[in-house]
Amino acid sequence: MPHHQQPQPIRSLLRIPLFRLLAINLAIGACAAALLVGGLLWLNPGHLRELIFADRSPGIALALLLASFLITFGSAAMGSAIMAQGRKEDSGKGGGGHGSRLAVQEVAQRRRTQ
Repeated sequence: MPHHQQPQPIRSLLRIPLFRLLAINLAIGACAAALLVGGLLWLNPGHLRELIFADRSPGIALALLLASFLITFGSAAMGSAIMAQGRKEDSGKGGGGHGSRLAVQEVAQRRRTQ
C-alpha cells in the first residue's frame, strides 16, 4: 500500500510550537463543546431536544448549536493557553510571571544563536 503523507504546508505549520499549542487547545475546546451539546440533548433541559427534533430540518439547529459552542469553548481554551505562556512552572515564589519568557521569545532566541 502506498504511504500517504500530509501536505507540506500542514507539516510545516505543526512544527511551529505556538501553532501546535493552539491546535491542541482548539481540539480540547471542540471536545468540550461536543460533550456539552451531547449532554444538553441527553438531559433535555426546557425540552430543548424535543424542540430541535420537532423541526423540519433539525440538522441546521444542531449545526448552529454545535458551531456556537465550538467557537466559544475553542477560543476560551486557546486564550487560556496563550495567557498561561508567561508562567514559570517550577517557581514557587508566587510572583506571577515576572522574569519568565514567552515560548515565542525562546524560539526567537534559539534561532538567533543558531
